[in-house]
Amino acid sequence: MQLHEIQPIHKGANRTRRGRGGKKGTYSGRGMKGQKSRSGTRFQPRIRELIKKYPKLRGYRAKRRVSTMQTINVETLEKNFGEGETVSPRILVEKKIVDTMKGRVPTVKILGRGKLTRAVKIESCIVSSSAKEKIEKAGGSIT
Repeated sequence: MQLHEIQPIHKGANRTRRGRGGKKGTYSGRGMKGQKSRSGTRFQPRIRELIKKYPKLRGYRAKRRVSTMQTINVETLEKNFGEGETVSPRILVEKKIVDTMKGRVPTVKILGRGKLTRAVKIESCIVSSSAKEKIEKAGGSIT
């Protein structure tokens, strides 16, 4: 056997030739003109992977809206506040229970997880219905 007599066991499948008439049609799904209609086009935009990572934003010049609200539970008030103390966003920041957001005191919402036995005064906080029930039951007030 000579080197020029060697043949592959499995021959590769023939490439279908497009745009040659017959059943494939004249343009054969390639459209009319342009780079994609020509033979030998294998290109993908280099920036495609970067574009896919960007978040999809709605509207013209839409900006990402960041929530300025932080939540705490009733059980946190039980641990950190005594009988008759006032709870406000500024006091929560001072006690380092809540972090500032971009240098500002955030809006605080109090949720009803846990138990509360001490009467506390809550000022300028949003309170959920279950938390309101527990605070009033313990003898506290919401303003």
